[in-house]
Amino acid sequence: MATKVVYFTVGGRKEQAEFRSDDPTDDVRETFRAAAEAGPNDILKLYNTKGNLVNISGKLAENSPNTRYKLEVVAAILSGHTIASQLGFNSIDMEARLQLVEKKLLVENGELPQSLSEIKHKVESFREKLEGVEHLSWLGLFKDISSGTSLQPFWNKKNNSKRKDQEHYERVFEKFKKMSQVQMTESVRVYLRKPTFDNWQWDDAEILVLLQQMYIDLGFLSTFNIELKTLQLWLYEVYIHYNSVPFHNFKHCFMVAQMMYGLTWLIDLPKYLDAIDILVLITSAICHDLDHPGYNNAYQINARTELALMYNDISPLENHHCAVAFEILEKPQANIFENLPIDTYKKVREGMIRCILATDMAKHSEILNSFKSLVKNFDFSNKEHKAVLMMILMKVSDISNEARPMDVAEPWLDCLLQEFFNQSDMEKLEGLPVAPFMDREKVSKSSSQVGFIKFVLLPLFEALGELFPVIEDDIIDPVRKALEYYTEMQKALEEEKARKLESDKDASKNTITAPKANGTVKS
Repeated sequence: MATKVVYFTVGGRKEQAEFRSDDPTDDVRETFRAAAEAGPNDILKLYNTKGNLVNISGKLAENSPNTRYKLEVVAAILSGHTIASQLGFNSIDMEARLQLVEKKLLVENGELPQSLSEIKHKVESFREKLEGVEHLSWLGLFKDISSGTSLQPFWNKKNNSKRKDQEHYERVFEKFKKMSQVQMTESVRVYLRKPTFDNWQWDDAEILVLLQQMYIDLGFLSTFNIELKTLQLWLYEVYIHYNSVPFHNFKHCFMVAQMMYGLTWLIDLPKYLDAIDILVLITSAICHDLDHPGYNNAYQINARTELALMYNDISPLENHHCAVAFEILEKPQANIFENLPIDTYKKVREGMIRCILATDMAKHSEILNSFKSLVKNFDFSNKEHKAVLMMILMKVSDISNEARPMDVAEPWLDCLLQEFFNQSDMEKLEGLPVAPFMDREKVSKSSSQVGFIKFVLLPLFEALGELFPVIEDDIIDPVRKALEYYTEMQKALEEEKARKLESDKDASKNTITAPKANGTVKS
């Protein structure tokens, strides 16, 4: 197979790496690690020219010297002022003492006891965890160990490291306003309605323009008397209230809104729902993860964060997303609902709260079973029936990545797993329960998806398909193909593990153990 060359910068230096597309991910990472002169436990982060985090693997796209990736190394060797020293744990000293014990045992006995090997492994593992918690600071959820204070509330905007700097926001907003003065082409407007839409090709300012276009093309500005300037300021406020976390960020908000928008055209929702209902759906999709910290409800509850205490462990994140959404709408210059009659606004607020709270996966079975019981005799004139349908549409849009082309969907899975791993690292350090599907030591890309698609996605999507068969080709079929893709990936992974296990057994049988010798190190 032909090789390819990737150009990048690291520490201000221009470097380039050569490898094959079928090279194992670990080998590719080691190539970048060597170029960066990084340690074995350092974390590598690779960014493209748009500043987006990209996966380091053999599938990494080729580039040119003018479009270099940027490689960053984080979580370097512990210093005297790191989290380890604050915990009173000197890993370097501990490892040095273990090495002395190891050497002495080898000399005197010729072999190491199993107990010492286990202790050594645990020390190495703990050190790696301590060195790999760089993400805890940029997520903005960390404990000030030296002062013993509790988790800092992530909705406190002061000193929040998840936020980009104000200059960045202002540049994006200025670009957004300038681009709004140019009429969008018909081809882009049509593409925006497709489930195949690729978010990775658009920057933040462009995404703001696309969201604005949704409101224009659905006739919301005229129907609900929304001023264009107010819509722009509202979208900007929404944008700055999404955090720079791996998955639940502004681009995720857009993808959920874009799928809801696509379903609106694919199903022809205006034929079945009122305009106010569609306004609720699109606006809820945009607001549904506002100020998400990258740590889920289980963490909030188990860590007894201020959010969990505030909402009595009941959908703490979803309640927070709702609260932030309506805090933004309280700003006169950003209130897109300011011209709605009081009764209509009340209906919008009730609908948005219901839709956003429906994204709590703890309610998944309850909502899905309720919808299934209605499908055969669904009544679009029935208020309760429509309310359940809107929750289903919200849920489908929220977890719709696998309905998209694989080259769009798979990077989103990488982002999600990174967010899961960040959380499980924190949970291990704090002694909190860790869900197996979030543990980097127990889950693979394929194993994470096979069960999720089979038992969560397909039953949900197929239930909606019973009511609207038109989604079969564009929404349901791609999900079935994604299940086949990850099933084959999992099968190949299991076969590779089986081959390796068999190879290790054969190697063990053919190994000749050297005789013990007093006073000498065993060879």
